[in-house]
Amino acid sequence: MGFLARLFINAFALWIATELVPGLEVRGFGTLLLAALVFGVVNAVVRPVAVILSLPLTLVTLGLFLLVVNAAMLGLTALLLPGFRVEGFWSALFGAIAVSIVSWAAARLFTAER
Repeated sequence: MGFLARLFINAFALWIATELVPGLEVRGFGTLLLAALVFGVVNAVVRPVAVILSLPLTLVTLGLFLLVVNAAMLGLTALLLPGFRVEGFWSALFGAIAVSIVSWAAARLFTAER
């Protein structure tokens, strides 16, 4: 799947998350695309380091701590981007869950083998 397809899937997932989860807010379509880009970069660069550093806690919680890592990546995206806002931990957690589910489903839908 190409870069632009992943960018638009991420943007769609973030938009759905802002519609479903109270406490997530994005201002405008341009900000949404930029948030998707920043979120992708954060997930590609920062998330692997965070996963490795939190490995003992992830093992103890049988992987559930990865939800917290995903929420932190969404929060970091909001810190880096002025037009994207996450109000608190629970908004970040449920937003990260929504983004994960929607982006997984959209990727499966658009990359189905034909």
